[in-house]
Amino acid sequence: MKIIFVGGGTAGHINPALALADYIKNKEPNTEILYVGAKGGMEKDLVKKAGYKFEGITISGFSRKISFESIKKNIKTLKNILISSIESEKILKNFKPDICIGTGGYVSGPFLRKAGKLKIPFLIHDSNSYPGITTKLLAKKAEKVLIVNKEAKKHLPKNIQTEITGTPVRSKSSASTKEEACKKLNINSENPTILSFGGSLGSKAINTAFISLISKHFDNTNFNFIHGFGKMQKSFKKILSKEKIDINNPRLIIKEYIDNMPECMAAADLVICRAGATTLSELQSSQKPAILIPSPNVAENHQYHNAMALVNENAASIIEEKNLTGEKLFNEICKIFKNSGELAKKYSQNLKRIAITDSCKKIYKIIESIIKQKQGV
Repeated sequence: MKIIFVGGGTAGHINPALALADYIKNKEPNTEILYVGAKGGMEKDLVKKAGYKFEGITISGFSRKISFESIKKNIKTLKNILISSIESEKILKNFKPDICIGTGGYVSGPFLRKAGKLKIPFLIHDSNSYPGITTKLLAKKAEKVLIVNKEAKKHLPKNIQTEITGTPVRSKSSASTKEEACKKLNINSENPTILSFGGSLGSKAINTAFISLISKHFDNTNFNFIHGFGKMQKSFKKILSKEKIDINNPRLIIKEYIDNMPECMAAADLVICRAGATTLSELQSSQKPAILIPSPNVAENHQYHNAMALVNENAASIIEEKNLTGEKLFNEICKIFKNSGELAKKYSQNLKRIAITDSCKKIYKIIESIIKQKQGV
């Protein structure tokens, strides 16, 4: 079996592809896998680190702003689409895949379009509850569109072949219990632990609310706090010091980047985070209650739709960024832990109910079926 994965731009497009690639290689070690991404994109390093072959195509995204710079960028993108079409055809004819799988990002568009013209079957996997533009444009040509939940289906044409598969998540070794994780992190497991982060770059809004919360309420609670402040705010620890917050307090773990997420997630009783598709899949997989703060700076406001898919199932809380303050965040935390964590338990139960834990298996069976059908087996 020969498979091409294509997707990039964000970890949310790359990690599901790598999770599925790992699963397939484990099931069929002789499978040949090639990953196609944008030249200069973050996917190149992540894919090579995962041990897969990578080829890049020349592509860029369109700007939706109205300005001279945007016009220049869009003219360049139109030129790149022509170049990427030629590069895509060369890759497809050389590799001769049995199937292509697109996981999102603008790099998927021209490549899958070319695969379709060459009569090579392809699948689209969209991790968001509100499918992106690339998915909508190519859906009719795909064998199937693989979606995360029933909410996503509402935003696609009725004649599109869809299947709810959830989002593949890479298997990671982690502490199996909160006690083991807290021991590794050197924090008291008897205290409720709150994990908060805004992604690898961080979120100024979440950071600001966190500082406000800690300044006013840290000394009056027994919470452990683990917070990842991200690359954007290098002065974060200095700001905490100015607020007279002891960053060496044993109940505080403050890091630029949380590189031990499995342990931190296992230790957490509550997670405060954005609403990216992969993050939400991990929350469902681990059944961790969460306060979701969707980023308003994403295409088609898809993080809000992702968050609401859980909120509507009574599986998470939401605070929109425009309403986010330290006090509001603290009040929501207290609400979740009130009455011996009654709401937290309810969220965990509902996350378990809606979680799709066999996403890779579901998609693998679909791939097998399509390839056998094309080969007349």
